[in-house]
Amino acid sequence: MQLTMVDWLVIALYFLLNIGIGLYYRSRAGRSVSEYFLSGRNVPWWLAGTSMVATTFAADTPLAVTGLVAKGGIGGNWLWWNFVASGMLTVFFYARLWRRSGVMTDVEFAEIRYAGKPAAFLRGFRALYLGIPINCIILGWVNLAMVKILQLILGVSKFDALAIVIGLIALTSLISTLSGLWGVLVTDAVQFVIKMGMVIVLAVVAVNAVGGIDAMKEKLVLVDAARGASAGGRGSVLSFLPDIGSVWMPAITFLVYLSLNWWATWYPGAEPGGGGYVAQRMFSAKDEKHSLLATLWFNIAHYALRPWPWILVGLTSLILFPDLADPETGYVRVMIDYLPPSLRGLMVAAFAAAYMSTISTQVNWGASYLVNDFYRRFVKPAESERHYVGISRWATVLLTIISAVVTFYMDSIAGAWKLLLVTGAGTGGVLLLRWYWWRINAWSEVSAMICAFAVSLLLQTVWGMNSDQPVDFAWIMIITVAITTVVWLAVTFLTSPEPQETLVSFYRRTRPSRAGWRPMAALAPEVRASGDAAANAIDWIAGCVLIYSVLFGIGKVLLKEFTVGFALLGIAAVAATVIYRHLSSRGWKVAE
Repeated sequence: MQLTMVDWLVIALYFLLNIGIGLYYRSRAGRSVSEYFLSGRNVPWWLAGTSMVATTFAADTPLAVTGLVAKGGIGGNWLWWNFVASGMLTVFFYARLWRRSGVMTDVEFAEIRYAGKPAAFLRGFRALYLGIPINCIILGWVNLAMVKILQLILGVSKFDALAIVIGLIALTSLISTLSGLWGVLVTDAVQFVIKMGMVIVLAVVAVNAVGGIDAMKEKLVLVDAARGASAGGRGSVLSFLPDIGSVWMPAITFLVYLSLNWWATWYPGAEPGGGGYVAQRMFSAKDEKHSLLATLWFNIAHYALRPWPWILVGLTSLILFPDLADPETGYVRVMIDYLPPSLRGLMVAAFAAAYMSTISTQVNWGASYLVNDFYRRFVKPAESERHYVGISRWATVLLTIISAVVTFYMDSIAGAWKLLLVTGAGTGGVLLLRWYWWRINAWSEVSAMICAFAVSLLLQTVWGMNSDQPVDFAWIMIITVAITTVVWLAVTFLTSPEPQETLVSFYRRTRPSRAGWRPMAALAPEVRASGDAAANAIDWIAGCVLIYSVLFGIGKVLLKEFTVGFALLGIAAVAATVIYRHLSSRGWKVAE
């Protein structure tokens, strides 16, 4: 793709803007570790929520969605659409609890919920496990997407593209280390506007390139016919529900998505009960109200508002580039061949924005684990705030180097997604119940993490199952979840509960539902625990209805199926009204 001097000027201005934001927030970030990692716990809901959305919109996301559409049509996106139920659980059952906990990271939670050496081990283990290998796998697939983009745009080798990406990581890390979370949040908001604007423009250009929506639908009928002949009879690529008899989505795989994935699996951005950078944004919110509203806005934008520009480009790529060896590159090829020259610089800047928003969050989040939950807790617990901020900046350098190595040996973005899904299978139950059942102890979590990793690894190595194959993926999930659940429940009942004083302290601090904490509630009668479980359950259901109705309603309107589309949007309005009335009656209106 040819870039003009104007394009390069636009790209340069974008990078200068980001550096300017980093410099502006530099002095504020250096005040303390809390300011560096949590923005002083004073972030408004709209900024925290938008940052969550921007982080999950990485350079890999449009490419991965294009690959899913190429394999399974629109319905192929159920790989991640199934996490709506988990996201809504976080909003209505966990966001306020996380904010009440007062911790700096979700890993630190271990030592307010549990006690003694097991709690300390769990905190240190999770800090290193999530902060380095898991975080660097995530960074690796985000880097891989940018490598693929640069290879196509600049016509360079993977090694050369990776060298450029390392330069981008260095720049992103510089901004992150200078400005802390405030700089990350503000740049996320700016980057989100840029990248959403440009992916919408590209979707319009792509649809026009195939002759409009009607022509696209007609041409996709021919694509369906060709795919049916070659892939064992798939359903239409325009179907919102997958063809559960297809090679891509067997019935057992779809059943696993709907029944297991959303609650049983740890996955970044969709952790059962919240965690990772989502939890970090909840901790940074002004109060419980802002924490809840931030996660609500994130889930609506993430699942319902954002996917369609990517999906439309993915559909057009099936027409414009029907025989790609790597379908994920179809998105970039549409951009290269059909985007007007006047917009190419902005589109490259949009990809850079998508890439940098995720990288900045991941290195800041990963560094928070390494510094707050390992170095400060176990190595040097009595140093100055300035010392810890300095170590935090060095931690980002370490993560940058490791992630570059991971990227070089990674080939598939969607494959990496599935690898993390099966690795974390079975841990979701204990992560959800630790807030609502006093009997969960530190060994419950430790055993769940170790068992899930070991079982999924054995199934893929010794028994030769492949997580990238739909049927194998489903059985890995089923077997891993079943064995892990039995193991952690057995460990829970075979080991002693946490000390009474620790449990009562946690109950007083977070005020969870009394139902699973009756022995502790009896010892703390002055605590006014939340009694809104029924209202939360109604809001959870309404939230799921809201998101799916908006998601599919927008899709139907875009495909000119107006009657069904507007009917779905009407259902969404009813669901939104239910949620608003419940929140308002309990004092959860949007704060000024």
